[in-house]
Amino acid sequence: MRDAVLEAARFLAAGRTRQLTLEDVADHVRYSPFHLARAFEREIGLPPGKFLAAQRFQLAKELLLDTGEKVVDICHEVGFSAPGTFTTRFTAAVGVSPHRFRQLPGLLAEHPPEPVRVPGPDCAGGAVVGRALLSPAAVAALGGAPAVYVGLFASSARGLPVSGSLLGPDLEFTLVDVPAGTYRLLACALPSAADPRAQLVPSVQAVGSAARPVRIRAGPVPLRQDVRLDVAPAWSPPVLVALPPLASAGAQEWRGGPRLARLG
Repeated sequence: MRDAVLEAARFLAAGRTRQLTLEDVADHVRYSPFHLARAFEREIGLPPGKFLAAQRFQLAKELLLDTGEKVVDICHEVGFSAPGTFTTRFTAAVGVSPHRFRQLPGLLAEHPPEPVRVPGPDCAGGAVVGRALLSPAAVAALGGAPAVYVGLFASSARGLPVSGSLLGPDLEFTLVDVPAGTYRLLACALPSAADPRAQLVPSVQAVGSAARPVRIRAGPVPLRQDVRLDVAPAWSPPVLVALPPLASAGAQEWRGGPRLARLG
């Protein structure tokens, strides 16, 4: 069944501009839609429909940076019929609007990302500390000094994290001022010395997460949780959230100036 799921993921990625249905995908891999949908979410981590939407938003990111097409034309090119819906969903997934995303390479060139900690919104909240652990394959693929981002998300990696950090050379992180609750601790590593465009739509990246959701409680004692990263398989869902702006002073001011704690 796993082979069928991976083939379904490849089929969806290749057909991301087409109006595909679950029945189309199920016919392609010769499984019932019901069984395929359950197995797909179990193996990939997203339902087929959300996986297809993620592939479309990833293509939209590439088109925004590599072409001068209008947002409305990109909307239609990646399979959406309503520009307003496209813009709303893109912003929710990536963390910035399509128009703002297109401006990010220039902003990042002027204000390169630096190790930083972006606190959460609750000064009386809890904290989580830990270390990012890169697999040998990830180190080889990314180069000697990858940019490693760690964040706490309310669910999957959509939009901005509740608290996040671009790590320093020691790969230690401390996420603070986090409202009490249950979160996903997710990490992503980008190639060392990547140019602004490659930081926003990398050709290779390593990803990882805590094995289970982390529960944050208010108080002075932080939760300890490391996170392991490995090279993302070709069939895995793309990381849509625009991470580099979280560590760029210029982008933070442009976002409205949340509190920052520069590291080092």
